[in-house]
Amino acid sequence: MKLITEHTDDLRYIKEDVDGTRQLAIEGVFMQAEKQNRNGRVYPRDVLEKAVERYQTEQVGSGRAVGELGHPSSPTVNLDRVSHRITELTWDGNNVMGKANVLETPMGQIVRGLMEGDVQLGVSTRGMGSLSERGGKTYVKDDFMLSTVDIVQDPSAPEAFVNGIMENVDWYIDNGIVRAETAEGIQRAIKATPSRRLEEQQIKLFKDFLNGI
Repeated sequence: MKLITEHTDDLRYIKEDVDGTRQLAIEGVFMQAEKQNRNGRVYPRDVLEKAVERYQTEQVGSGRAVGELGHPSSPTVNLDRVSHRITELTWDGNNVMGKANVLETPMGQIVRGLMEGDVQLGVSTRGMGSLSERGGKTYVKDDFMLSTVDIVQDPSAPEAFVNGIMENVDWYIDNGIVRAETAEGIQRAIKATPSRRLEEQQIKLFKDFLNGI
């Protein structure tokens, strides 16, 4: 299966004072069915319904549906980067409308600062699945599994390159643990790079990837 990520910006901020505490949330279109998105992919309605229903039952309903700040390059959720909890996923036509409460975690505090400063944020869904080509379009197949919904900005070009590389990696489940076939070296290189050199390293990794094709 491949790592599949989709980015949307159609969000609304909710800011409420409850018992003297400022509660922040985001809501809007999290996913869309039967429409070719900016990545050229189409989610058939039945495929997305199945994935959303499973995520609702296993994650949202049990209070475990959390997402990260940023655009991770693997399907698994890193608890040290969690910034919000997804509380609702409902259908409106072919749109999956979502709501997420911002948490009092270190990453959640960063999201709060950005929201209070009226910085426009988006969301990015992460999942695993197979793809097929039909009629010049790429369709997500029935094995698609939704992993989470993250809070993001539009990625810069180098980040988009690296994410594209990671999407082309084959992922598999080994005794309940999600693993990548060929991603370990790329992930280690990115994690070991100081933030001041991250963009330079991402560009280098992309060039190395192209040279190896």
